Amino acid sequence: MSRIRPGTDKPRIGVVTLGCSKNIVDSEHLLAQLKVSDATVVNDIAEADIAVINTCGFIEAAKQESLDAVVEALERKRSGTLKKVVVMGCLSERYREDLRKALPEVDAYFGSNHLREVVTELGSDFRRELLGERVLTTPQHFAYLKISEGCDRPCSFCAIPLMRGTHRTKPLEDVLREAKTLASMKVKELILIGQDTTYYGLDLYGERRLGTLLRTLGELDSFEWIRLMYAYPSGFPQDVLNVFQDVPALCRYIDLPLQHVSDPVLKSMRRGMTEKRTRDLLERMHRAVPGLAIRTTFIVGYPNETDDDFQVLYDFVKETKFHRLGVFTYSQEDGTAAEALGDPVPEAVKQERMSALMELQREISEERNASLTGSVVRVLIDRIEGAHAVGRTEWDAPEIDQEIYVKDAEAFSPGNFYDVRIVEGMEYDLYAERTATPVPRREFHEVAF
Repeated sequence: MSRIRPGTDKPRIGVVTLGCSKNIVDSEHLLAQLKVSDATVVNDIAEADIAVINTCGFIEAAKQESLDAVVEALERKRSGTLKKVVVMGCLSERYREDLRKALPEVDAYFGSNHLREVVTELGSDFRRELLGERVLTTPQHFAYLKISEGCDRPCSFCAIPLMRGTHRTKPLEDVLREAKTLASMKVKELILIGQDTTYYGLDLYGERRLGTLLRTLGELDSFEWIRLMYAYPSGFPQDVLNVFQDVPALCRYIDLPLQHVSDPVLKSMRRGMTEKRTRDLLERMHRAVPGLAIRTTFIVGYPNETDDDFQVLYDFVKETKFHRLGVFTYSQEDGTAAEALGDPVPEAVKQERMSALMELQREISEERNASLTGSVVRVLIDRIEGAHAVGRTEWDAPEIDQEIYVKDAEAFSPGNFYDVRIVEGMEYDLYAERTATPVPRREFHEVAF
């Protein structure tokens, strides 16, 4: 939620953001427009006259969460505590007409890329010169930076192109302008996002320019950490790996959603990958970037996934020992290529496979974390929680990865970096204490991985 202090002379606007970090950025741009227009923005929808629900439509659970939020807002409207409900974002983009029929009490529906229309609906003037301006809703020390919008990939299971459109690179100069704005706000960790960050530049410049972008951001010398998310594996550009050696701020971390590894499943998914190409890519990454941590995600229960296909995936995860891993069960999405395959894998089987993979990853994570005992690492403190300061290493993204709990919270301040010694490694968390012996950053990779 926004940190803008509420006034009393205008309708109070509350913004509810659901879904991924891309939606967070969209809401932050909206809040910047409202702030300049002197709109009254409140942090709690219970205090609002107008509710804006920024929805997610990615998978069934996310769609339901968005619907629940809209219904809750409408209940407030019926009771008289809200005057107006505006719905925007991916769910509205994809199911606008269905939503209008089902929930006609919503005052206005907008899709994913209609910031100007939303601002106007809320009674404010859209300022084009503010594009790139943000009101951060994350902790002040980290921010997401969207470098592109939409996706050109043909993945059979994915509805993102239906909601976000085709890939559109944000021009390099616009990315840099927004990055400089974030730097002026004292952001220390810049997290690069997009539906497919490795495609950056191909549509606009005729070639992939993610490596160029990373170098240019590094040359700003404004951020202590720069983190790369949502990197598509097929066609992964080699020059990006070379940048890690030249840009000290670039976290040795890549979010690389592989989705599966069995060849028949990958072919049906239209991923443009094979098991061999996947293995070759991972080997190339680790060879080029010592100490690299890879986060990945997998889908289980895809329509043509057999027991043998799942076993291939399970064995691959067991052998590869990913640093960070998430698992989703397959969700059939309207309008996707995979819709024609039906949803033949029973939900109980999907859940069993997901549980098996997550249990395997728990064991891998526990083993990795136990081996870190005694290591000194650098952490960015996100918050204070009771007697502990809670932070992350460069190998951990906010919200989705593990955290480090450091005792003697009074000695730490959120948003600052500290060297700490790990005293205990648990399944998905680490416990540490502050140390007076700093370790040069280049040695962190050798110690931790």
